[in-house]
Amino acid sequence: MPDGREIEDYLQFAAPSYAVIVAQTQEAALSANASTSTAREKSSSRLPAGSIEQGEEPMAGAQRELLEETGYASDDWQLLGRWVIYGNARGGTANAFLARGCRKIAEPASGDLEKMSIELKTPDELLKALLAGELALLPDAAGVLRALLALGFLVPA
Repeated sequence: MPDGREIEDYLQFAAPSYAVIVAQTQEAALSANASTSTAREKSSSRLPAGSIEQGEEPMAGAQRELLEETGYASDDWQLLGRWVIYGNARGGTANAFLARGCRKIAEPASGDLEKMSIELKTPDELLKALLAGELALLPDAAGVLRALLALGFLVPA
């Protein structure tokens, strides 16, 4: 504990920080990956995402992950927010980014075990997928909502 106390039998896991990317292509569609998540045991839409390597800046990790998982790159990046998942268990920080004007420059080469395909969704389709529970990961949901706000597709009440 910060005050020096130690708690016996307090289980924690240390997870790395990671980046989640909402990628807007030049055609103004937003991309999401369809992948099978071992945690959910069924197929779901996911945003491009991955762990930030030790010593790597979050944006550099986001740029690397976007290229590896989708083959897309962007020169226009915006931090959407940072959220801690499992704050009491050292669960890592989710860093959400918006990448505008994405263009395909390579074939995906993530090396992940997940089966993925690239889907392009309009902002309306992405919001509908979120509301239908098709985007089931909390950092993805937060990133999508913040991106739709940043792009002017959602307006706060």
